Amino acid sequence: MRVKTILMTAGLILTATGLARAEDTITIATEGAYPPFNYADTDGSLKGMDVDIANALCAEMKAKCTIVAQEWDGMIPALTAKKFDAIVASMSITEERKKQIDFTNKYYSQPLSIGVPKDSAIKGVAADDLKGHTIGAQGSTTQADYAEDHYGKDGAEVKLYPSNDEATADLQNGRLDALIVDKFVLVDWLNKDGKDCCKLLGDVPGTQTEVGIGLRKGDPLKEKFNAAIEAIVKNGTYAKINQKYFPFDIY
Repeated sequence: MRVKTILMTAGLILTATGLARAEDTITIATEGAYPPFNYADTDGSLKGMDVDIANALCAEMKAKCTIVAQEWDGMIPALTAKKFDAIVASMSITEERKKQIDFTNKYYSQPLSIGVPKDSAIKGVAADDLKGHTIGAQGSTTQADYAEDHYGKDGAEVKLYPSNDEATADLQNGRLDALIVDKFVLVDWLNKDGKDCCKLLGDVPGTQTEVGIGLRKGDPLKEKFNAAIEAIVKNGTYAKINQKYFPFDIY
């Protein structure tokens, strides 16, 4: 009878909370297709700065964490459906997203930038410069919103992609005139796969955004993550991770 009562109680708790999270156990989602912040290695394991930051924060919180891959378009719906507990996937903090989820304090910030083929005749990043050209961006991102609101409404064709990898491939293969993307992601690509085809045209003024960890509304994990972010910045752990990917401070 005692065992039956315990099992019934556990069932009620699970029913009341959906996918109940065990104390000090956190499931974190990242995209796995946004190098150098998150990507799948040759063995299928998730790597990148987002992953390293997530692991460092979990160590600081003394929490057992599991990191899983989630397609970008379904990231916020999957979080609110309790398929995982947190998003560490270079998600910019925006007012629109804050209507759906909570964010921690930033763990880095960056502007949007535009990349073009090396032989491009495009001279600048203003709407007039992109008029009549095709500009690509990953869908459901701040860069997609900016491209549609500022370039698409002023004569440019905006082409959206499920992932940034697909967008850079089209730029590399001559199917795009330009690409708008987070600066550090673009710079990393230009130093690697895109070094022979493309160049950085410039940063887009007024697009500096902060990147935070996405959480369900009212989740007390927010306070724990914020304390952990502050701790790894102060104790030098953040700087060590930063230097692994960039020769400059992105915090």
